[in-house]
Amino acid sequence: MNSKGRGFPVCGERGDTLNSQFELAGKKFNSRLIVGTGKYKDFVETRRAVEECGAQIVTVAVRRVNITDRNSENLLDYLDPKRYQILPNTAGCYTAEEAVRTCRLAREVGVGDMVKLEVIGDQKTLFPDVAATLEASRTLVKEGFKVLPYITDDPVACLRLQEIGCVAVMPLAAPIGSGLGIRNPYNLAIIIEQAKVPVIVDAGVGTASDAAYAMELGCDAILMNTAIAGAKDPLAMARAMKLAVEAGRMAYLAGRIERKLYATASSPITGMIQ
Repeated sequence: MNSKGRGFPVCGERGDTLNSQFELAGKKFNSRLIVGTGKYKDFVETRRAVEECGAQIVTVAVRRVNITDRNSENLLDYLDPKRYQILPNTAGCYTAEEAVRTCRLAREVGVGDMVKLEVIGDQKTLFPDVAATLEASRTLVKEGFKVLPYITDDPVACLRLQEIGCVAVMPLAAPIGSGLGIRNPYNLAIIIEQAKVPVIVDAGVGTASDAAYAMELGCDAILMNTAIAGAKDPLAMARAMKLAVEAGRMAYLAGRIERKLYATASSPITGMIQ
């Protein structure tokens, strides 16, 4: 265990640190990049992007993408649930009741009981409704769901969700689809420090450097959709994001140098030839 007690290996402790697996709700994954499936031109491009980025967990908006009608073209025809952890999400829900009902539907059609919970509080910003998210989380946890809630970057809200029994917390980096990157690294640092469950940054990533930064802060994983699907070349961006997450994780484990106001010579000055 490291000083935070969350099981991060020290660089070199187990050889290649990229082999350290990401554990979520009792399951282990090699990739720390989670991707959404919306906004692609078709299901074929969706599948190719998922393959390029190496993600093993794929989130699907139950109310927007067909995963329930097996008699029509279905995303699950392109993303095999035996190969990927399908994570149904409640995108588009504005009340706790809607979100709970959507999760129940996903479980009824056999997608599973691990769900990404979104309860939106404002249509313009798409910020989560914290009170409704807490309410829905309580209900879903009691019903046996493994809940991953999308939430503001509020350390107290994240603590409350952890206490309820959520298997992870998913603070936003910036508004959904904004591409603004990490807006409040200080709150994220607090959330990471106090967390006893995985911290997964969700929403607002714009490019590879944003993903690397999130991982360098110590996040366990990162979830994105628009940053890849909305890029001029989604497949190239998918590869870039894969590398960024790996590099950011490695840098976090390696331990960055201390920030200093003044220069420090790279080479010692003692023993120099006069």
